[in-house]
Amino acid sequence: MLPVGDKPLVAHTVDAAVEAGASRIVLVVGYEADAVRKHFGDEYGGVPVEYAVQERQEGTADAVRAARDQLDDAPFVVLNGDDLYDAESLSDLYEAAPAVGTYEVEDPRPYGVFDVVDGVVTDIVEKPDDPPSNMVNVGAYAFPAAAQRWLDVTESERGEYELTDVLAHVIDEYEVSAVDVSFWMGVGRPWELLEANEWALGDLTQRIDGDVHADADLRGPVVVEEGATIDAGVVIEGPVLVREGATVGPNAYVRGHTAVGLDAKIGASVEVKNSVLMADASVPHLSYVGDSVLGRDVNFGAGTTVANLRHDDENVRVRVKGEAVDTGRRKFGVVAGDGAKTGIDTSLNAGVKLGAEAKTAPGEVVTRDRDTEY
Repeated sequence: MLPVGDKPLVAHTVDAAVEAGASRIVLVVGYEADAVRKHFGDEYGGVPVEYAVQERQEGTADAVRAARDQLDDAPFVVLNGDDLYDAESLSDLYEAAPAVGTYEVEDPRPYGVFDVVDGVVTDIVEKPDDPPSNMVNVGAYAFPAAAQRWLDVTESERGEYELTDVLAHVIDEYEVSAVDVSFWMGVGRPWELLEANEWALGDLTQRIDGDVHADADLRGPVVVEEGATIDAGVVIEGPVLVREGATVGPNAYVRGHTAVGLDAKIGASVEVKNSVLMADASVPHLSYVGDSVLGRDVNFGAGTTVANLRHDDENVRVRVKGEAVDTGRRKFGVVAGDGAKTGIDTSLNAGVKLGAEAKTAPGEVVTRDRDTEY
C-alpha cells in the first residue's frame, strides 16, 4: 500500500491485471488488511474483488493456499503485489497458460532463473552462481487448475512454503510457456520505491486543481490536486505531484520526480528533490531533502540536511538485514520510518535509515542507522 504516484503500489498491479482481462481479483491480505479492503472494496475497475486472509506470512505458496477455496478448481493467475507489470504482457500470459512471466537481465544471479528451451520452461533455479540463462522470474504465473493440488509443498531451507516449488510440479506435468514481459519492476526496497515513483510520475501532464499563489512558478508537468496549496515564491519543476491537503512554501523549491503525499508539508525555504513524502510528512523550514523516502507523520526539524552523494562517487549503500547493499544509485538520501523526528540542524548521511518513531538530537550528525531515540 506504499504510494506510487497517486495510488498504492498494488493498485497499479491490479490495474494491469484488470486491463489485461481478469474476470475476478482475489487479494491475499494479512498485515494492515483493513487498509487494503478500504481501498479496493468489493469491486474495482468493474471487476469483483474478494479477500483471502493469510494468518501467518509463511511464504508465497502459503499465500496462494490461503485463497485455495476461492479458486473454484479453475485455472488461475498469481501476481506479486509488489511488482509492476504492463497489461499487454499480462494478457499474453493469460493466453499462453500454463505460463510464467520472464524478463531478461544482465546479471540474473540475485533472482530465480529459468532454463528455457524453444520457448518452454524446463527448470527454475533460485539465485544460482552459474545461471542457465538471463531470463528471470518476475512473479507472474498462469497456473492450470491442477496446480491447486500441489500447493501443500514442503518447507524450504529458508523456512517458507515457496510458490516456485509448486511451479516445479507444473513444469514436470505440463508444457509451461515462457512469456517475455515488456515491462517489469520489482519494488521491494526503498530505492526501488523511488524508481517506481519516477516511472509513475513520468507520465504526468500538468493539472492545477488546487490553490496556487500568483507568485508561484510551476514549470513542466506539475499536478496540484484539489485541496492542495502552493504559496508565494515557490518554484516547482515537474514532474511533481502534490496531493490533496498538501502545502508547499513559501519560498520552497521542489523538483525531480517528487511526490508530496496527502496533507504533507514542505515549508519555508525548503528544497526537496526526487523524493517521496508520504501522508502527513512534514519538512517545515530551512531543510534540504534529496532522493529520499519519508514515511507517514515524519517531521524534520528546522535546518535538517540530507546528504545524497558519496565523496568517492561510488553508489550509495544501505544496510539491509545487517549487510551493506548497493542501491545501484549514485544519489540516494535517507529512509525515514513512520513518525520519525529529527532535531534542529540534524545532518543525515547518505544511505541512513531512521526507524519508525526514531529521533535525533539537535545538531546531531547521523552516519549510522537509528532505530530508536538518540
